[in-house]
Amino acid sequence: MPPVSPQSRLTAAIEITAEAAKVAMQHFRQVSRVETKADDSPVTVADRETERRIRNLLSARFPGEPVFGEEMGRSGNDSRTWIIDPIDGTRSFIAGLPLFGMLLGFHDPGGTSVGAIRMPALGEVYAGAAGLGAWRNGEPISASRCTALSQARLFINEGDKLALREPEVFGTLVRSAGLRRMGADCYGHALVAAGTVDAVVDFDLQPYDYLPVAAVVQAAGGIMTDWQGKPLTLDSDGRTLTAATPELHAQLLELVSP
Repeated sequence: MPPVSPQSRLTAAIEITAEAAKVAMQHFRQVSRVETKADDSPVTVADRETERRIRNLLSARFPGEPVFGEEMGRSGNDSRTWIIDPIDGTRSFIAGLPLFGMLLGFHDPGGTSVGAIRMPALGEVYAGAAGLGAWRNGEPISASRCTALSQARLFINEGDKLALREPEVFGTLVRSAGLRRMGADCYGHALVAAGTVDAVVDFDLQPYDYLPVAAVVQAAGGIMTDWQGKPLTLDSDGRTLTAATPELHAQLLELVSP
């Protein structure tokens, strides 16, 4: 079979998440049963049905390609793989908060990774790939040019976990930046790509939380790494930094890894 172009994968990610969003929205503000997984995170029938729909659509368009999803694990051991988070922000979803997202990307360590961040309840999709650019609902977007943390709009994700496990880092972050907000899962990263937020510090993530997002942020001209400034991989430790510019990224690195 001929190789699949990044543009074809990006188009597929946008179209597949549009279809899968219909499944998620059928359950939004209708959740009656919530289960707890081994890691104490919640899961609903919406998570599972949405991921199943995405997998079926991927299988139809890219038969045999590896897939790594939050709810159904990995098929295949190739590092070039589709990555799925069917509902990023299940707690928001359960609470009826419209800031949950849906993540789908193709991770290609040796080539062009693509990603889509869909916000079903907001009617927004952010998508991008290196060399192709980034878009929100089809309109080009780019990260801001903010270079000073003192003037930055900073989102701090997983603030409760961060305060418990990294109290010094958390204390430093909440005293930094010109504007601070406790974040909302993937949406803050999407807003960095769109240029309305300048940085996000995130914590305790899995590959399906950060790899599709990183593709979009970087396509928009931003930076997303781990807390040591290293590129994100399937084996990263789940602590991430997203920044609009290298200067801002360097200042954040000093805060989280003094």
